[in-house]
Amino acid sequence: MPRTLKRHTSLLIGLSLVSSAAAFCGFFVAKGDSKIFNRSNQVIIARDGNHSVFTMMNDYQGDVKDFARIVPIPVVPKREDIRIGDPSIIKKLDAYSAPRLVEYFDEDPCAPAMLEDAMPAPASTAAPSSSQARANALGVKIEASYQVGEYDITILSAAQQSGLATYLRGEGYKLPPGADAMLGGYIKGGMKFFVVRVNLARFDKSGGGFLNPIVLSYTSEKFMLPIRLGTLNSPGEQDLTVYLLSPYGRVETSNYRTASVPTDQEVPMLIKDQFASFYRHVFRRAYERQGKSVAFMEYAWNTNSCDPCAGEPPTSDDLKAAGVFWNQSQGYGNPVPLPAAGETPRDQLKPVFLTRLHVRYTAATFPEDLHFKLTDNTQTFQGRYVLRHPYTGQGKCEAMQSYKSSLKERAETQAQTLANLTGWDVNHIRQRMGQ
Repeated sequence: MPRTLKRHTSLLIGLSLVSSAAAFCGFFVAKGDSKIFNRSNQVIIARDGNHSVFTMMNDYQGDVKDFARIVPIPVVPKREDIRIGDPSIIKKLDAYSAPRLVEYFDEDPCAPAMLEDAMPAPASTAAPSSSQARANALGVKIEASYQVGEYDITILSAAQQSGLATYLRGEGYKLPPGADAMLGGYIKGGMKFFVVRVNLARFDKSGGGFLNPIVLSYTSEKFMLPIRLGTLNSPGEQDLTVYLLSPYGRVETSNYRTASVPTDQEVPMLIKDQFASFYRHVFRRAYERQGKSVAFMEYAWNTNSCDPCAGEPPTSDDLKAAGVFWNQSQGYGNPVPLPAAGETPRDQLKPVFLTRLHVRYTAATFPEDLHFKLTDNTQTFQGRYVLRHPYTGQGKCEAMQSYKSSLKERAETQAQTLANLTGWDVNHIRQRMGQ
């Protein structure tokens, strides 16, 4: 019977906001006529200076005996630069930074006014492949081969797209339509190709079931994430969540606009039991209003705290697992200045600032890969939506009468806000609110 590689459950935690055809920073190539469905992707990138640490995990399903994931990268990593990651850290960052509902309760209007507070051990290196001679003849160079956990990893470079495509097909892989030309673009840009296969024997020996994330470290001036190849697996809209960790402040896209999702909007209580559906519609409407070619910021905050917190802030050990390689400060302290161009970051205690970007894209709306830039903007942000419970007690003061009179107007404002955020019919919203 064909072997089924299951989807990783860590990507189903939280709001489950990804669409059925979602993002990937490389693409799958399957042997024969087997099909891999690329469903969703979450990536963590820790960046200081020119050094980056990527944690890559994907959600996919399919019955395959062998498959490969191909990701363009700017350098050839060493074996010690690749390791197996902890899948729980992605769940932790997701829970901590996800868009959230907050609830407030109205005070007794008759009460005296009060001042309010401000809101694994290295595996042996794999032997050179028997296909080395054929690779050389096609202008393809096998730069390195490694065994890492359940994965066999090969780093390829190529002189031309036809040679690389021919080599991959000769290895028994069926490339998706359009792959040849796209591979050629990366070759011209000097990129290498990080090819990951699951070694099914080691996979079964480890217990099987789920694939672990891969953590890749490298130093390069290029601060980018290749997303174009992902469109080859899924021609429709794709969703990508990127958790960007920096010691300076927010991380933004440099070749696309970065916008914030709508936030701090007061919505009706009916949203409490359907927040996932509500936010999917909020994001869809914001995406369409912004012209479908923008990276949305859903969260930006120093990881030492949050207000309010959707999940526990990550610990220092969590952040190390997420790829943070600089010495972490334990508090906010003074902001760390960005190093000048070409300057090596100073060895000092530094904070960890998390930016969560959500990108929905197609080949047409995002024709280029994502390029990022570090900034020293430490302004905090979170996508949050407010539920306000009315006061239900009794009272006969003049303020109580005024308060009760204002509730109907407040409910109408909430209905109008919800309709504007989601595109839902306002009359249907009023009906559900009992107006």
